Amino acid sequence: MTGQPERIQLTDADYARAEQMLAPYRARLIPNASVVPEWSADGARFRYRSGGRHVLVDPAVGVRREAFDHDRLATALSEASGHAVPADDLPITAPEYEVPGREPDVLRFSAFDTRWEWSERTGTCTRVEDEGPPVGPGEIASPDRAWVAFRRAGDVWVRSRDGRQEFALTTDAEPHWDYGGFLEAATKVKLPLLGVGSLLHAEWSPDSTRLITHRIDQRELPEQVLVEAAPKGGGRPVVHRIRYPMPGDEVQATMTWHVLDVGTRRNTTAAGGPEELTSPYALDRRWWTGEKGKSVHVLHQSRDGRTLELRRLDPDTGAWTTLITETGPTRVDPSPYLHVPPLVRVLDSGEILWWSQRDGWGHLYRYSADGELLGRVTDGQWLVRRVLWVDEDRRQVWFLACGLNADPYLRQICRADLDGGGFVRVTDDDLDHDAVAPPRGGYLVDRASTVGLPPRARVLDDQGQVLVELEAPDTAALEAAGWTPPERFRTTSADGHTPIYGLLWRPYGFDPTQRYPVVDHTYPGPNIHRASPAFGDLFTGEPEALAALGFAVVALDGRGTPLRSKAFLDHSYGDLGMAAALDDHVAAIRELGRRYSWLDTGRVGITGHSGGGFLTARALLTRPGFFSVGVAQAGPHDFSIYLPFWVEQNHGEITDENRRALVNPPHAGGLRGKLLLIDGELDDNVLPHQSMRLVEALIEADADVDMLVVPGVEHNFTGRLHYVTRRTWDHLVRHLHGTEPPAHRLAPFPDMPDWAVNPAG
Repeated sequence: MTGQPERIQLTDADYARAEQMLAPYRARLIPNASVVPEWSADGARFRYRSGGRHVLVDPAVGVRREAFDHDRLATALSEASGHAVPADDLPITAPEYEVPGREPDVLRFSAFDTRWEWSERTGTCTRVEDEGPPVGPGEIASPDRAWVAFRRAGDVWVRSRDGRQEFALTTDAEPHWDYGGFLEAATKVKLPLLGVGSLLHAEWSPDSTRLITHRIDQRELPEQVLVEAAPKGGGRPVVHRIRYPMPGDEVQATMTWHVLDVGTRRNTTAAGGPEELTSPYALDRRWWTGEKGKSVHVLHQSRDGRTLELRRLDPDTGAWTTLITETGPTRVDPSPYLHVPPLVRVLDSGEILWWSQRDGWGHLYRYSADGELLGRVTDGQWLVRRVLWVDEDRRQVWFLACGLNADPYLRQICRADLDGGGFVRVTDDDLDHDAVAPPRGGYLVDRASTVGLPPRARVLDDQGQVLVELEAPDTAALEAAGWTPPERFRTTSADGHTPIYGLLWRPYGFDPTQRYPVVDHTYPGPNIHRASPAFGDLFTGEPEALAALGFAVVALDGRGTPLRSKAFLDHSYGDLGMAAALDDHVAAIRELGRRYSWLDTGRVGITGHSGGGFLTARALLTRPGFFSVGVAQAGPHDFSIYLPFWVEQNHGEITDENRRALVNPPHAGGLRGKLLLIDGELDDNVLPHQSMRLVEALIEADADVDMLVVPGVEHNFTGRLHYVTRRTWDHLVRHLHGTEPPAHRLAPFPDMPDWAVNPAG
């Protein structure tokens, strides 16, 4: 073992290799690693894209084949469009199978700014002239495909698919009091920057006759201001005003629910008047029930998050019935974490499956149609992660569960009787099973993986038997680029007894006789978990790239994060500053340093985005003897001026006593290391003012800090993420390796793959 750490001098080739690990490029190295089914109308079959090929699967007969003749379509489209079209990378978007009024072999799609129709039987590809305008971004086609709903000037409109009819379903929208839109905070500036127009938030009834939507009143909300210093067209700086309330504000946005009838053009307003709206997720928590949409069921969560109700809305009268009410001392959730849909199912019988952590875990309970508790469906020291399908005739439910393996984060497919008991593990191995099922069930598409094994996709029957093999990708191309899989590890939290889990990436060209600096790639908090046991997650590619730069990289789920017990999650309630989680990070890295002599725990850096940006700054300010280098991207450094629902539901009431736990500026005097703050000038989610407050406090403390404000970008640095990534790498290389970074410049990133934009829950 050498006495002094080796100072790694990186080259342009090292940066180029790290670049290939990032999500937009990684997908090219494993092109068939993501199977995302597109179900047929009856769910009996499905299609998906494998690399550049489109695949059709018929589980009933055990068939997997190409969805159409790619070579014939490429030839026909080349002739019809005048563009050279490769068969292995067809430039088709918005594919539409099972076109009404057409033969089953007909496919419609968009290419070269035109809508096309391909007939497999005749081998012809022709322009579609009678369809009317295509369904655009933010527009919603009805289930029967006869209508398209959209927003215009704050009102809800519909048009027929042939373009011959178009009319408004609402006509009284006003500025900041409109239909089918969003809270302005985190969307008003961001969406136009992303090229997204007026998105409609609504849902069609199953019979295509009505829409359920909402009207949000933001007229009385206080404004925040962002200044665009260098607008694309030149000229003076542009002021952007956002209605953005804060925790504890008496005035919040309100909303009403509305049922819009296309035939009668009637607008039925839900009874009871406006209700307070602080969480954007409330807008998704409604769905039609019954074959034709007899009712609408809505989940309502109180402002403090401690009460959750299931309500039934009569779409004809607007009358409400409250069916289930659950309260708790901390937040009461309808799912294991924020970004996944509620685990609530209203069955055809009217019975209700209800997910609850009331026993300290996360299980399913069965209620009558009137809200009477009938009994438990599942129990044990584990939790239900996702409901896959319910067979009412057989009185059984299939679901994903966590906590059944030694690694509590592994997902397994399970089945139980609706009446309680009959629990069966459909899968029983050490793989992580990310399974989905068609809406009516009947089979499962299982994507099973480990951190080192890409998802092997199969179709399983209800007993777990393989019906069709889909994809079995390998990592040969990824390994040829220098990748090695991370180590899944278990250690002990700072309390000395709670097990916690994480991932450790060894640096490329690993030599156990050398000592390597450590980078903590972090995202803490109660909404998502950071270190998945699956092959990929929301952050895939970022730690791999850092490993390619000669760092040992750690990702960890400390106390206060989801998918464990309710007690484990509630460590962050009242401690949104995540002191417990930060202590766990320190304890885990120290323990890893004792296990592996090649880890240099005297050189520890940390980086993260958003909540990870907060924890990055927090680490350098409050643990200066351990963390010496950090890059905090878009960090909410003062939660007391952040989005109300996030703080009020995950922390509780802000008091003089607990405010210090929520904000970073009071700790500015503790900075000893090298901190870089990176913010988007037009971030309407985490306002860049938060970092400016921290900088002001650091100046007051006479502490050195680096700051990069990226003009014209929002929370995710879209269009400039390549630059932000390179500056992050440079800072870590310069101050952890102690050498100057190479001159290599990253190219603007291509579009993110679907699995990176919408990771499975």
